[in-house]
Amino acid sequence: MEFTAQQIADLLKGKIEGDSNALVSDMAKIEEGRPGTITFLANNKYEEFIYKTASSIALVNESFVPSKELPNNLTLIRVPNAYESLAQLLSYYDQVSQSPTGIEQPSFIADSAKVGSEVYIGAFAYIGKDVTIEEGVKIYPNSYLGDGVHIGKDTCIFPGVKIYSKCIVGKNCTLHSGVIIGSDGFGFVPNSENNYQKVPQIGNVILEDHVEIGSNTTIDRATMGSTVIRKGAKIDNLIQIAHNVEIGENTVIAAQTGIAGSAKIGKNVMIGGQVGIVGHINIADGVKIAAQSGIGNSIKNENEILQGSPAFSIGDFKRCYVLFRSLPKLKKQLDSVQGEIKKLNNGG
Repeated sequence: MEFTAQQIADLLKGKIEGDSNALVSDMAKIEEGRPGTITFLANNKYEEFIYKTASSIALVNESFVPSKELPNNLTLIRVPNAYESLAQLLSYYDQVSQSPTGIEQPSFIADSAKVGSEVYIGAFAYIGKDVTIEEGVKIYPNSYLGDGVHIGKDTCIFPGVKIYSKCIVGKNCTLHSGVIIGSDGFGFVPNSENNYQKVPQIGNVILEDHVEIGSNTTIDRATMGSTVIRKGAKIDNLIQIAHNVEIGENTVIAAQTGIAGSAKIGKNVMIGGQVGIVGHINIADGVKIAAQSGIGNSIKNENEILQGSPAFSIGDFKRCYVLFRSLPKLKKQLDSVQGEIKKLNNGG
């Protein structure tokens, strides 16, 4: 599939410098450019590569001023933000190149399920009773949708995703392979014989619009009510979100984080990898939590940055860390001072 510089510029609302008929059929990193590819320059650290790239087209910021002569075969497309334009272009390319439709066999679709137009359902998929699948949805092979599940328009469900009964997925969501939505929350109580008795989990999970869930992430259904992932949240691979958790709008969470039951995470929060968050706490909007931190209490101040386990203000953490690294030196100095004091006390 080939595209001209003019077609790409029209899509991105960019300005062409060079050959508007230059053709590309693939993308490449700027340091690995080759003829027939489009590349981009968004970070000045990589500017040196644009003067020797073999790519046919390069996306650059409007403010880019070459300090050397550019390759003769290179056409520039100037855009306000090259990185954002690249994301837009990749999204368009993905839609064009991966747009299967139809229902493959063997697959099972219950008679009471409602399936919209332009839908793709891959082989060995299971669609349960009273499921609703809106138009443009893609369900790849070996996926499972339990009874009463609702999937919004243009959502993409990759192979091997399991969505338990009564869960709701919004529009334009992406669920990567191995995702499990709506498995039971971890609810057990000790009985009189000191055995753990299961508490039935009768709620569901709601993913609002434009949510993306990475591979092998699990989101547990609520004991009662809903576990909720708000609009625009982005959740990485290998994350555990427990029952009755709420994740705010446009919050991003990196891999291997675990969030315990009934924690409430605000909007625009950024959570690094391997963070642990206890249950029944609130985290304010805009908070940033560094990787491998442990959050044991509510965070009430918006836009606070925390690090450590247990986590505290990142400024205090850095000061403490400097002292911690200096402990061997401080110990040596203290021993020397104590030795001098001992000499003085002994009349030395």
